[in-house]
Order: sequence, then structure tokens, then C-alpha cells
Amino acid sequence: MTAATHSPLFPQVPAVPDSADAVLEGLDPEQREVATTLRGPVCVLAGAGTGKTRAITHRIAYGVRSGILQPASVLAVTFTNRAAGEMRGRLRQLGAQGVQARTFHSAALRQLQYFWPKAVGGSLPRLVDRKIQLVADAAAGLGTRLDRGELRDVTGEIEWCKVTQTIPADYPYAAAKAGREAPRDPTEIAHLYAAYEDLKRDRAVIDFEDVLLLTVAVLQDRQDIAEQVRAQYQHFVVDEYQDVSPLQQRLLDLWLGDRDDLCVVGDASQTIYSFTGATPDHLLDFRARHPGATVVKLVRDYRSTPQVVRLANGLLAQAHGRAADHRLELVSQRPSGPEPGYTEYTDEPAEAEGAARRIRELIDAGVPAAEIAVLFRTNSQSETYEQALADAGVPYQLRGAERFFDRPEVRKAGLALRGAARFGGNDSRLDDVVDLPSQVRAVLSGEGGWTIQPPAGSGAVRERWESLTALVNLAQDLAAARPGATLADFVAELDERAAAQHAPTVQGVTLASLHAAKGLEWDAVFLVGVAEGMLPITYARTDEQIEEERRLLYVGVTRARERLHVSWSLSRSPGGRHNRRPSRFLDGLRPGTTPTVGRSAGSVGGVERGIRGVDATAVPRRAQRTPARCRVCGRTLTDAGEMKLMRCEDCPSDMDEGLYERLRAWRAVQAANSGQPDFCVFTDRTLMAIAENRPDSPAELSRIPGVLSRKLRSYGAEVLAICAGQELDGEIAVD
Repeated sequence: MTAATHSPLFPQVPAVPDSADAVLEGLDPEQREVATTLRGPVCVLAGAGTGKTRAITHRIAYGVRSGILQPASVLAVTFTNRAAGEMRGRLRQLGAQGVQARTFHSAALRQLQYFWPKAVGGSLPRLVDRKIQLVADAAAGLGTRLDRGELRDVTGEIEWCKVTQTIPADYPYAAAKAGREAPRDPTEIAHLYAAYEDLKRDRAVIDFEDVLLLTVAVLQDRQDIAEQVRAQYQHFVVDEYQDVSPLQQRLLDLWLGDRDDLCVVGDASQTIYSFTGATPDHLLDFRARHPGATVVKLVRDYRSTPQVVRLANGLLAQAHGRAADHRLELVSQRPSGPEPGYTEYTDEPAEAEGAARRIRELIDAGVPAAEIAVLFRTNSQSETYEQALADAGVPYQLRGAERFFDRPEVRKAGLALRGAARFGGNDSRLDDVVDLPSQVRAVLSGEGGWTIQPPAGSGAVRERWESLTALVNLAQDLAAARPGATLADFVAELDERAAAQHAPTVQGVTLASLHAAKGLEWDAVFLVGVAEGMLPITYARTDEQIEEERRLLYVGVTRARERLHVSWSLSRSPGGRHNRRPSRFLDGLRPGTTPTVGRSAGSVGGVERGIRGVDATAVPRRAQRTPARCRVCGRTLTDAGEMKLMRCEDCPSDMDEGLYERLRAWRAVQAANSGQPDFCVFTDRTLMAIAENRPDSPAELSRIPGVLSRKLRSYGAEVLAICAGQELDGEIAVD
């Protein structure tokens, strides 16, 4: 359970609805439309706080309870284990047991483990949890030294390459095209990426991205296995669809085959993970790919007060770009609340102390600490707020740091509790205690050094105490919900939560980055450091990057239920120059600033029916991806480099060597004239593919991977002339 709910850790489970119609009770008209439209493609555009999870879980439950859907034939996919666990819990409460609710990786891994012996033979290679050490080893093998930050950034670039299906040789061009800020020279990263892949093969291990890549490869290459998977799963629901990467979309297409019983849910205005390869294009293009789709827009905001919703709508009203063109105008369904507060401070420590002071006042007034959050742009900002909260005597928890059940103190406590549950009769610490909370406190006090009073200050000691206190509180909640619960029951509860990464709530204020706060909500939210250079962040330079920063602030604003406070500081440290100014995103929204000319209102709620009875040849329902096959041996191609050559790497090449060298010489001239690297004109593999295919028309040239429409316009005529053997003015002679 997270701080995103009012419920206790062990809430009273509501009665299971007694019929399919009872599942629909309490849904608003748009949510009911989502729940009852069970055939064909459905796209749910769901604004923040509009009950999207409620809508899709009731959809699945209604389909199962009415007999339209078989539980085992439904696959619900989301992006975090926490969200998948929450979905499974809600489905159980609605009487829809047996439905698979998993992350993309979890679903793919399950299929890969099952089919690997049949598709490849032997056991699936070992899956590494963290690739950063492998990246470090690959760098060391190349004689490259990476500091901790560079190691993290290079690892992120490798992950981006894999989800966008970019091979090492193509990284420099792909990164330049995507406007990525490479942490080191792009060619060096390409070499590191290649060395990382070689090292994985040598050690017979795979990473999380490989799970998706290998599942795609198996489903593409083995039609019999693909048909077996499609026979199992016939109805799909995808949550947070705006965060789908090209690789995940490719896997989803393979799961679907030629069917269209698919429901996707998302909000383009909450696209904040493009740096990982996520793109809202699949969501925004859904109607184009599925002309018969029903589109349902959820805009009734049940989370936030009208004052918070007004600020959120105001932020998006000034947005630009494709996602902004599809924004939703939220309508609050809650009673009126306080206006958002805005405070300017002289420096960052003063801002942290001010936030801590206000938080202390809220807690003293009865607001639970777990219902308060401090949200910032980067994790590096947390230390100042940790110290300020500790000085004010306010308990806190860091979100987005090491996973709760992976923390050393939690693992050690688990072992101690398991031993006490097994041999408690011989444990002198448990002689005088009988109730569960007292037993847990006794074990943690003796083995883990837990104390009733928190330690002074902040840092590792305080974090350790907060972790153990979370276990104590969890025991108290379990005892309250199940009076007869034993220490063995508590250990079983911990094991179940660890398996699902379902961490208990630490009874403290949440400190989190805006990215880590996605999907959560609190009664009171403090958005801090909302200044130019931090939000938008300094390295956000392009229009697309600036707009993603605006969406990040929008996500932060919509985390607040009732109270929202926005602050910034004029300098970093006391006595520093006051050279900062409030974020441009607040212009026209905070008091004392001139309103800017806003865009027209966003989309309102409602339902749009798809095109009925349209000739499928006139409007394709979805662009069907046919497997790429080697033009020499006919094998299905899955490697991006092989797909560019349109043949297997080890199949014989019929490349015209002379033509290839002429193309390379021509490329060098073009690159020199434009002042860009050779690969930005065409990569070596694209030139090889051209030299192998020897196209004689624009249509044939355009079918070669890597020859995009822009490049066809810029270079097509000259490339075709070279292929035809013509001499070009200024062309370098090749001996």
C-alpha cells in the first residue's frame, strides 16, 4: 500500500458484487461505457484522477462476470509491479479471479521461460537484475574509465537503444536524430554498447530488455508458438499506454496477431518518460490504426479540488505540440478547497526550512505525515529537505531509492523474524510478550537495534530506523485487521509483499522526484525548486524537451488532493547572487503575473464511435507488420542490422564492391559539405544494402531500411545516378 490511498494497510474488504450488473454500480457514464464496450478496439483517454484503473478493472470484471470474457483469456498489462498487484487485488474484490495482470516484462518472461526449451533448447540464460556492473566490466575491457554518474548515464543510453531497437553501429545517428544529450562521444558509447552485448554473450546472461527482444524473436520466428500464445490470450488491456516503447508495441502487435479486441488507456499529457524510449504516438495514432475504435474520454476528476484542477488546466493551456493538441480539460468533482500557495525564498536552505515548518504545522493540525509529499525535479535536491525535516522533528521516507525489501536492514529483520516465528518458544525476548506488535518490537529491538524514539539527524541511520518502524507499523495494522494473527502469519505477509515488491507505508512525509511520484497522490503536496534551470531543467533545450518538462510539472500538480504549495529560491546558498527566477511555466498562473494568451479549451468528456461499415481496403484498420525475411535463405530476421541489409549476417553477399566504394566516397563529400559526420548522411549498413540491391527507381530505393523520405528527397537522385553508373560533378574518383 502506498501513500496514494486513504485506506489502512489492511482495509476491510468490501463484499463481492452479487451479479455482473452490480459491478457497474457507481460508475459514471463514461466509465460505464469503458466497462460495457467489450468487443473491438477501445481507446480510453483518461485525465489525471479520473478513475481509469476503476474503469478498466470494472471492464474486465463485468466481462468475466457476464460470461463474455473467460478469465484465463484476458491479459492486462501495466508498467509497474505495484500497479499490477493493485489491479489483481481489485479484480479479486470484484469476483474476477484468474485474470492475468502483469507488467510487459513479467508477461514476456513467463512466456519465454515456458517456450525457450521448445524454441531454442536448453535452459533460458540467467537474467541479471542490474546491468550497471556489466557495463562497468565492458568499459574496463575497453580501457575506458567511467565515474559513477557516467556509468549510470551510459547504462541509460544502452537501455534506450534496446527499447528503440537501435544497434550499436547506428547509435550515433539515432542519438543525433532523437536529439539526445549523449553523456560521452556517441562513437565511444556505440563501442561500449557493442562490448556490453559481447560480454553478455560470453557470460551467457540476458538483461531485462533482452526478455522483450527474445520474446519478439520467438513469436516472429515460430508461428506455431505465436498461435499457441494467441489461443491463450484473446482480450488485451494496456494501462499507461502513453509510455509504451516501440519494442513493447512490437510485442503487443505479435500478441494480437490479426485480432483487435484491445483496450488501451492513457493520457498524452502525462508522457514524462521519453528519455527511456516511451512515446505517446501509439496512443495518439490509435484511431488512425483502428478506424473502428471507440474512443472514451474521462475528464471527471475525483482526486483534486477545483483550485488544484484549475492550475493543472492552466498549465496545459499554455502547452504546445502534438500531445497538447489532445489535452483533456479536467472537471473537478470535489468540494472547493484552499487556493494553491506560492512562496519565494532567498536561498535553497531557507526554502527547505520553510517547507518543513509548514509541514510541521499541517501535522500538528491533524494531517497524517504519510499524506504529505515534497516533490522535486532531481534526486540531488533531497538532501537539503531530509535535513530540514529531521531538524523539525518530522519523519520522512525517500521514494525511488533502493527497493524496500532489498535494504540490508529489512533483509536482516526478515531473517530475525523468521527465526523467532520458528523457534519463538525458546526465545527469551518473547517470554513476556503475547500480542503480535509487541513480539515484532521485541525481535527488532534485540536483533536490529530498533528504538521507540527516532535517532537524531538525517542520513543512513535515520533511513534504517524508518525502515524498521515501517515493519512495526505493519504488524500493528495486521493485528488490528486480524486479531488472531501470529508471528508466522506476519512473516508470511512479509514474504508475499516482498514477492510483489509491495512495500509497507512508512509513516512519514514522502520525499520523491516528480518522475517517482507518477501514479501516486497525497492530501498535501509541496512542489519545491520550481525555478528556471531546474524546471525546466537546464539541459532541456528543444521544444519537445521543454514541453515534457511542462508535463512533468503537470504530473506534480495533479498529485495533490487538497493542498498544493509551490516554491522557488533566488539563489542556491545563503549570501549567493539572486540570479534565479520562477519557472516560466508559472507565468500567468501565479498571482502578480500577466496571463498569457491561452489555447482553446481541451477535449471534454464523452464517447466517439468508430467508423462503421468502412471498406477495409479504403481505410486500413491497422498497419500490419509483416516479418522481415532474409532474401537469401528466407529466415525471419530479428536483428536490426540484419533487417537493414535484408539478409542474415552470415549469408553470402552479392554486394557490388565498386559501387559500395563510390557511395562511400560520395558520402564523404556530402558530409564535408554539410559539416556533419558521415553516418548522418547514410550509415555503412545502409550503403551496403544499397550496393547489394542496386535500386534503379525512387520506389526501390525507398524500400531500403535507412532511406527515409527526407533522405530520399535530399540524396535520392544522386544515389540512383551512382547506382546507374553515371559520373557526378565533384565526385571523388575511386581507384
